[in-house]
Amino acid sequence: NRLKVRSFDQNKLYCSELLAILLQSSVSNRTQLGNIEGIDTMLQALALYKRRNPQIAEEQEMMHNLFDSLCLSLLASENRDIFLKGEGVELMILMLREKKMSRPPALKVLNFALQGDEGINCCAKFIDVYGLRSLFPCFMKTPGKKVKRGGFSEQEWVEHVTSIISHLLRNLSGSQLQRLMNKFVEDDHLKVDRLVELHLFYLYRAKAVDRDIEEEKLQLEDVDEEKENEFYMKRLDVGLFTLQRLNYIILSIGTAGISTVFDRVRQLLNLKGETLEPVREIMQEYADSLGDDKNKANEEKLNINHMINQLT
Repeated sequence: NRLKVRSFDQNKLYCSELLAILLQSSVSNRTQLGNIEGIDTMLQALALYKRRNPQIAEEQEMMHNLFDSLCLSLLASENRDIFLKGEGVELMILMLREKKMSRPPALKVLNFALQGDEGINCCAKFIDVYGLRSLFPCFMKTPGKKVKRGGFSEQEWVEHVTSIISHLLRNLSGSQLQRLMNKFVEDDHLKVDRLVELHLFYLYRAKAVDRDIEEEKLQLEDVDEEKENEFYMKRLDVGLFTLQRLNYIILSIGTAGISTVFDRVRQLLNLKGETLEPVREIMQEYADSLGDDKNKANEEKLNINHMINQLT
């Protein structure tokens, strides 16, 4: 109820901090929040920031606490429908369009809302309400200082945008999927050009840290599991996860029957002395990490291996 008050005060900041802590530590609290209309209350509180920025630092902190709490609440699958019915997808898209301080955390919320099987309905809604018009400007340009002012690094921005596109590619079908695919063909494949640009940026970063890791391994007598985990974290720090998302997008649109996509990718890579082989290697490593259990991860593994096998 404290959060329903439209004007900012210290009580709202305190409540937002406490809410984030409660949701971080308890799965049952996330479910309970949905049961007591907490998702709608947070959406109403955040709607204030679709066209205006927080006035003071404490208000900005409260806003970010609420966005974090919303992300945590969406980890409970039953809350996705509540978020959808409360027009959460539409609100986040408006925030992307308005380009205020709420824009970066709105991207993060959409990343959480659209992921997995539980995100299928949110993905469909995202397309129905023309979310692609607001998403692809975020893909084509990382807004630098404005991202940092919003509490994000440029790497986090690209990670969320590419994750959203990956979720859409996984969860859409039929004409909705075709609308997404068409975005990469329009304007003489301009978005494919951006995709390759980002791929090369994160590939070079990954190669540099891989060289450092190999040099460090030569100095060690033994590399135990703890050290391997440390090396893997170093790779993640320079954007391995984002590189995997970028390569998933390349594979998905390139194997979807649009022959001009791979032609354009190869042409751009050749200009830089590169090939599609790193895409194959990185995605094969990712697929192998998913394991062999008979679950959704295994379905994803089979799908990725199928796409890899179509690379020539």
